[in-house]
Amino acid sequence: MAERALRGTSIGAKSLESEEGVVFAERMQATYECKKGHSFHVAFAIEAFPPDEWECMCGEPALLRGRNEPEPDKPVKPVRTHWDMLIERRSIEELDELLEEQLKVLRSGRLREGAHYQM
Repeated sequence: MAERALRGTSIGAKSLESEEGVVFAERMQATYECKKGHSFHVAFAIEAFPPDEWECMCGEPALLRGRNEPEPDKPVKPVRTHWDMLIERRSIEELDELLEEQLKVLRSGRLREGAHYQM
């Protein structure tokens, strides 16, 4: 039975091409470090810009060594509310006058459901 077995290479399982004459792209190594102290390298093409953050094997975000120092916190602007923006446009006296006008319209029954407040 062994005499009838086909011998040779298994087609598709192995490449018959060699790496002779192949010129690989120039590479650089980017080093990343996570908060847990893990350090690892990722290869990139010379033209590529490595990202500032890469996921470590432990799941934590790892920062690119040397390029990604945390920026100092910028002063945060206070949040402007609707009231703050309204006060910039109108005085309290004007707002009281508008409120009284709208209350009169509401009490008179001229204000319908779904209609605009000013008539």
